[in-house]
Amino acid sequence: MAYVIKDGCISCGTCAGGCPVGAISEGDGKFEIDKDTCISCGACAGSCPVGAIEEE
Repeated sequence: MAYVIKDGCISCGTCAGGCPVGAISEGDGKFEIDKDTCISCGACAGSCPVGAIEEE
């Protein structure tokens, strides 16, 4: 199951740097996770300082 970035995202980019497959990119107002690239490892959720990333 892929992860999603919720509205609490502060656009710090920490999650993008922690993604081992490069599935996270800057979107409109917040970062976004490409569901087709995400391997559901949870590295992004663990690195988010505001807890804005959850399993879909």
